Amino acid sequence: CWAFKGHQGQVVIRLPARVYLTAITVQHITKDASPSGTVNSAPKDIAVFVSLLGTSVDADREEETFLGMFSYNVEKDPIQTFPLKNMLLPRAFSQVKIIVKSNWGNPWYTCIYRVKVHGKMENQKASTNGQD
Repeated sequence: CWAFKGHQGQVVIRLPARVYLTAITVQHITKDASPSGTVNSAPKDIAVFVSLLGTSVDADREEETFLGMFSYNVEKDPIQTFPLKNMLLPRAFSQVKIIVKSNWGNPWYTCIYRVKVHGKMENQKASTNGQD
């Protein structure tokens, strides 16, 4: 897992191309796969932002756009996909910021096993055959 200290943390994911974003998938392990038999290190409340850095006239000024707040549920499937509420943004982005606001009770660390970013690559927007 990618672990960070405490119950809060963040990661910025740089995408290989500019993407029109549609959803985020978060994955953690199951209780059965966990060496401790618990999944209290799983993220619980997650916020998603995109950065507008370099897209404005003032390229040094960083602006962020909020795309949604989601709750990862450890009682459901370990792979959970969350549609982004602000899918109609008229531009593609090259990085996504994931902020974990809380976990399921572990006071020492929080683990993320996998994050997937879904959308259409900028050069595939007009295509109906593009893959997520």
